[in-house]
Amino acid sequence: MKFETLILNVAGGVAHIELNRPEKTNALNSLMWQELRAAFDWLDSSSARVGILSATGKHFTAGIDVELLMGVMSEMEALPQATRQSSLRERIIALQDAISAAESCRKPILAAIHGACIGAGVDLISACDMRYSTQDAKFSVKEIDLAIVADLGTLQRLPRLVGDGLARELAYTGREFNGNEAHTMRFVNSIFPDQDSLMKYVMQLANSIAGKSPLTIRGIKDTLNYSRDHTVAEGLEYVATRSSSHLFSADLTETFAANMQRRIAKFDD
Repeated sequence: MKFETLILNVAGGVAHIELNRPEKTNALNSLMWQELRAAFDWLDSSSARVGILSATGKHFTAGIDVELLMGVMSEMEALPQATRQSSLRERIIALQDAISAAESCRKPILAAIHGACIGAGVDLISACDMRYSTQDAKFSVKEIDLAIVADLGTLQRLPRLVGDGLARELAYTGREFNGNEAHTMRFVNSIFPDQDSLMKYVMQLANSIAGKSPLTIRGIKDTLNYSRDHTVAEGLEYVATRSSSHLFSADLTETFAANMQRRIAKFDD
């Protein structure tokens, strides 16, 4: 699959998606939004088992492209007052869907962040399964400084990752925090001294996950997402129902056979 604003490479069951507008600090323009949605949807149905999201250039992303914002404002101002609100709501939901596609993708997505990750970039990585960064990466929930309520997922997902009080602080102030602080607040899983060591680790981790039972990995992600949004009792009931229909799989048989024969298990996609 080819893109204009992304680079996609697949090797060994790992799909590597890179934001690729380095001359624009990987700002998310209209086309990149569309291509991100397409890439996540492709990953969901492809034979790849794990996704990595990273970026070319000096920065992960400067957030939503200002030209996109200005274009939307001009477009909305030209509409009749009666339809302006509903049209803008539809546009916001379309942008939300592009980010939520990373969360709803059945394959795990690992975000590898270096340089700046601002505004919509925080929305984007918050929807990924895990986050890893360089120590000097810079994060900011920047929307407050544009007099905008962050509306693409950060306010919904960040409190679950770092806690309500800290998420409110970051959203109210828009202050910048680096990779070290992001690790302390548990927003990122691990930090690294430079981009090379970051990518080496994330690639190794992705390959390790890709070697596991893909059916089981998809089940884990599905169960974790469901359980996050429901009570413990509801989550337990859900996983019991799920396991009763998926437990006796070909992957389970292969795992037992591989253990008995002292070999690496091989799973179908």
